[in-house]
Amino acid sequence: MRKRRFWRIALLSLLFFTAAVYWFPGPRDPFSQPLSTVLLDRKGDLLGARIAADGQWRFPPCEQAPEKFARSAMEFEDRWLSLHPGVNPFSLVRAAYQNLRSGRIVSGGSTISMQVVRLSRKGKPRNLGEKLLEMMLALKLEMRHSKGEIMAMYASNAPFGGNVVGIDAAAWRYFGMPSDRLSWAEAAALAVLPNSPALIHPGRNRDRFQAKRDRLLYRLREAGRIDSLTYVLSLAEPLPAEPLPLPQRAPHLLNRMESGSPDRTVTSPVSGSLQDRVTDVVGSYSATFSLNGIHNAAALVISVSTG
Repeated sequence: MRKRRFWRIALLSLLFFTAAVYWFPGPRDPFSQPLSTVLLDRKGDLLGARIAADGQWRFPPCEQAPEKFARSAMEFEDRWLSLHPGVNPFSLVRAAYQNLRSGRIVSGGSTISMQVVRLSRKGKPRNLGEKLLEMMLALKLEMRHSKGEIMAMYASNAPFGGNVVGIDAAAWRYFGMPSDRLSWAEAAALAVLPNSPALIHPGRNRDRFQAKRDRLLYRLREAGRIDSLTYVLSLAEPLPAEPLPLPQRAPHLLNRMESGSPDRTVTSPVSGSLQDRVTDVVGSYSATFSLNGIHNAAALVISVSTG
């Protein structure tokens, strides 16, 4: 009789908690912040970008996190993402044990869902009350969004050191390429940064940065995400150094776009390769003309077949 009563109370408690989480207020779109203006060519290659109004390189959010980064982030931050409901009690218990054993905070036990909530609640204190609120909001987030959408939120808003926010901006700033073209070594390097964004500082923390990336690559190999050859080759890849300047291949078009409708990504009909060729030709002629006091040049490109 007592056993039956216990399970009845447990079931009612679970239903009450689920209902409380369901009705708990939480924003449907947790992120509202200025974005960089991004200009792409007709094939989706970057022509140029402008920094966001708050001084951050924050590209418009991606609809889907790049696969290599998503796999790396899950292995590093939350390998049970696909199974838990937003909160992983086992991770919380393990983190509490590690913190008590060390006498200081060495692990937080946060899931990626909880980290998305924390990223959306900027400047909040790191205390027990806030942790409990993060857990409630993470459960709410999981009710409203799929795992893929949550991972995309994390990838789009995680800090990557300095004023670089989001995987798309980080891929261009540190490796000069779109995020979906990153190698496993590059994706792993970026996956460890949100946990310790200060590691990216050139000239400092390089040994720690290397060790974290290499440990993640080892875990990816052990989990069967990469094979042994990819693992060995990835270990040989260098870490990113100083942030790279973003391409400025169509500055006039970017200026016009930014003044008209900033904070968005626009795919233009411009051919990036043709734009580069025309820029080189005009630059060559301009260098010659400048010797004669001619300091401005323009080009009109006409299709031979259509006129």
